[in-house]
Amino acid sequence: MRKIASLLIILILLASCAPENAENEIVQPEEDTEQGLASIVPTYQLSDHYYKTVLPFRPSAARGVITGQVANRVDIYEMERGLQRLSLEHFDPELYYYDEGQYLSRNTVLRLIDELNPQRKRDWSEEQHRENPRVFSHILEQNYVHVDESVELAGVSIGIALKSVYRFNTEEAGPYFEYIPEEEMIEKGKEIAQVVLERLRSYEDVRSVPVMIALYREEERSSPVPGRFVAKTFVEGSNMLISNWEELNEDNVLFPSDYARDNYPETNGLLQEFGQKIAEYFPNYVGYVGHGFYLDNQLRSLKIKIPIEFNGASEIVGFTQYVYGIVKNSFTGNYDIEVKIESSRQIESIIFKRFDDEEPTVHILQ
Repeated sequence: MRKIASLLIILILLASCAPENAENEIVQPEEDTEQGLASIVPTYQLSDHYYKTVLPFRPSAARGVITGQVANRVDIYEMERGLQRLSLEHFDPELYYYDEGQYLSRNTVLRLIDELNPQRKRDWSEEQHRENPRVFSHILEQNYVHVDESVELAGVSIGIALKSVYRFNTEEAGPYFEYIPEEEMIEKGKEIAQVVLERLRSYEDVRSVPVMIALYREEERSSPVPGRFVAKTFVEGSNMLISNWEELNEDNVLFPSDYARDNYPETNGLLQEFGQKIAEYFPNYVGYVGHGFYLDNQLRSLKIKIPIEFNGASEIVGFTQYVYGIVKNSFTGNYDIEVKIESSRQIESIIFKRFDDEEPTVHILQ
């Protein structure tokens, strides 16, 4: 019943937001395009921070490769969503639609990773591994299409995943870990980006469209928070050379942590006060886990998970109401906030507020 109730809430919300008598638009492709399937253009867009997706959904040509190349699941999610976020600057979601990457195939991606990393040997010593780290992990491709009388490729975004820690074994022992300095990683990433651009331009559809490329620094595989994008470049249509790079100042921060206390004391203090208020209300409370995303040293989003056990539906409702009041009164800055209240079984309730909303929204999933 809980799942059915949650589904009904979602359906009601979608129905209430949709204009009456709206229909999806069917667009036929031009006969000479490489992508020769009729597409359905969705009428509805979740928000101006999300792209509409052309239907039927077409899986990426390199589908599934990222899960074998990037060790940390939070890095996988951040890289995919972050690349879309960076693409908003260059491909307006009011004008462009999202499509999974259709050009760099699984074999092409794996071959480029192998070719552009040092060719290690089975008998390498620990020193040889440390001197020749395999930094390059993955290539993520996203396509942005323009819809008029046909669906045409209008731009490509590429994310290049690079390791911050190189993990390796030797014949004698291991695993060993080699920290990769950020400057060294970025220089390697720029070399890789040029090769990837040249490979993309070999496809007829991509020869004259703009390409955005961003370098992503992975966190170590056990990190509870993801890494970040560190640099990006935008190459105009038909250009074969990358001429300049823009440094990116992003940070994903775990709360509570020594790093958060030392570098973001204001947010750290706010969350400490948040935890103290909850502890006063509920004796079973054991703590929270927070994840803050910073751009140019400004907090842009804050996600909080509260793991807690309940003895009934009334406890869930009462606790959620109490937390709602704290969120409304304490988290008033210019950033998005999301609070998930979780038991050992499932998510019990969600409270969220976008930076420009007047009031938080709450969903109790029961």
